[in-house]
Amino acid sequence: MVPSPQAASEEGVCEAVMDVELVSISEDRAEFILSGVPAAFTNAIRRAALSEIPKIAIDEINVYNNTSALFDEQLALRFALVPLKGDHSILIPREECGCEDGCPRCQVQLTLMAEGPCVVHASDLVPTDPSVVPAEPSVPIVELFEGQAVAVEATARLGTGKQHAKWQVGVACGYKNMPKLEISEACDGCGECVEVCSKHIIVMEDDRPTITDSMLCTMCGLCEQVCGVNAIEVGELEDVFVMKLESDRSYTVHDMVREAAHTIKQRALSLSEQLGELIT
Repeated sequence: MVPSPQAASEEGVCEAVMDVELVSISEDRAEFILSGVPAAFTNAIRRAALSEIPKIAIDEINVYNNTSALFDEQLALRFALVPLKGDHSILIPREECGCEDGCPRCQVQLTLMAEGPCVVHASDLVPTDPSVVPAEPSVPIVELFEGQAVAVEATARLGTGKQHAKWQVGVACGYKNMPKLEISEACDGCGECVEVCSKHIIVMEDDRPTITDSMLCTMCGLCEQVCGVNAIEVGELEDVFVMKLESDRSYTVHDMVREAAHTIKQRALSLSEQLGELIT
């Protein structure tokens, strides 16, 4: 249990409580249930994961040699979409740096030289700072045939997803209200709801339908429609949400969610300070 963003001050109003229940988690994916929060806060987590978290990505390339089947612009696109991981605090945004042409404070250089026949992968990128490496070394960039070659110098900078998709950390982030399914005593046990459920979460037990996992319900309403005695009601819990988040592996999903929450907190504090200045 943790205090939710609805929590009041110490002046006597009871605090609201946010409950987080972890359903599953891996290095790059997580599913959890948020309870006791408004939809706006849940959506803020989603949006922050997509567009507010700082990330290092290749922003510019110098092509010294390219006799592959791809145009230089296509190579640039593929380089930009290679997720990089590392200590994001080692760089500051280019717009905040006082340099004119780029420096080690705001950018990292990576080089790649290869001759065919071979498939060039992200692992072939050689960074000047060994702490910045491809998150997925096996990502293919280009296939070179006999006599073909590429020689590229890439510049990686810090940015956020709201600036460009190459800096987007979250790649599949969404949520839905927790479904609420109720079967009343009016049920005659006909079993038609079992047959129409596309998720197969309604099963017959002792001649009566039973919900096995309401979280998987898509709220399509087919079971409600097919029930001839109106014994099934499909709805949703207004303050309970099922969230599924996936990262591009430049961050672990745990760190991505933590950074998303941190950016929300910082923006809320900044807004509070600005409002305080206006009032005073």
